[in-house]
Amino acid sequence: MRHRLKDVAERAGVSVKTVSNVVNGYLHVRPDTRARVEEAIAELNYRPNLSARNLRKGRTGVIALAVPELDIPYFAELARHVVTAAAERGWTVLIDQTGGGAERERVAAAGIGDHMIDGLILSPLALTAEDLAGLDGTPMVLLGERVDHGPADHVGIDNVAAAREITAHLVGLGRRRIAAVGSQRTPEGASARLRLAGYAAALADAGIAYDEALVAPAPAWHRADGAAAVRHLLATGVRPDAVFCFNDTLALGALRALHEAGLRVPADVAVAGFDDIEDGRFSVPTLTTIAPDKERIGRLAVEMLAARVDGDRETPPRDLTAPYRLTPRESTHPA
Repeated sequence: MRHRLKDVAERAGVSVKTVSNVVNGYLHVRPDTRARVEEAIAELNYRPNLSARNLRKGRTGVIALAVPELDIPYFAELARHVVTAAAERGWTVLIDQTGGGAERERVAAAGIGDHMIDGLILSPLALTAEDLAGLDGTPMVLLGERVDHGPADHVGIDNVAAAREITAHLVGLGRRRIAAVGSQRTPEGASARLRLAGYAAALADAGIAYDEALVAPAPAWHRADGAAAVRHLLATGVRPDAVFCFNDTLALGALRALHEAGLRVPADVAVAGFDDIEDGRFSVPTLTTIAPDKERIGRLAVEMLAARVDGDRETPPRDLTAPYRLTPRESTHPA
């Protein structure tokens, strides 16, 4: 049985208005009265009707998270953290998959069609800052690298620094022919360009010449793309002694292709990824990677969105950087 505000009032011997004041955190309630109400709430296990409260405020209690692909584990894991942070505010999260297409992203940015949402967390691949500046109404926080310093709050990590650090890790192990898997020359490939820049910077730091033959493109960042890229490198006679993959799913595919070629990881070829997905902790060998703080990214996004939903429309868009860490595992160090 779900108890009502009236039931709490009767148990505490106060008015419904007094219970409402306590539930909503109003200060002008006598301490002994507040204590009686809080005791009654605990005894009845009373939970406020958030739907009714949201309707009174002109809100739905629903936000949306729109990401390119849910079958990329990074986005699925990030979604879990967003849902957790949103639930602490009594919010429900509507999750949408855009496929990285401009039209689907535009629909999401405009408020998910006819769905009533209070705000949106969007990871765009196709839309530009100019596209997003032409939309108004729905509070929005952006993720990823496609749009930063743009028309809305943004959360990301320093991709150049992270890629530079993991490439330097491979150099520090004595590897000199380090392949980069995942380059993309399309407008949507912002993350790829930043990670390639970090890779190139680390080579320059070590006095190693940048070799285009060691850079393998990948139209998408799935396991099959990683395997195909490494197979292509090997088929063209390129023999790297390390492979830096621009995400972990590419790296898992690379591990498979190297195994098929009879190459040992890490004895013959060290392999590193990016994203620290759970699969990499259970692969054989386990995967060295860059671990973005996904929990922090999700929480920052929800906190910034909450500020906008609560009425802060005057503060200029903020650009926040979440931390990351290098996580060495067996794919670069023998067990």
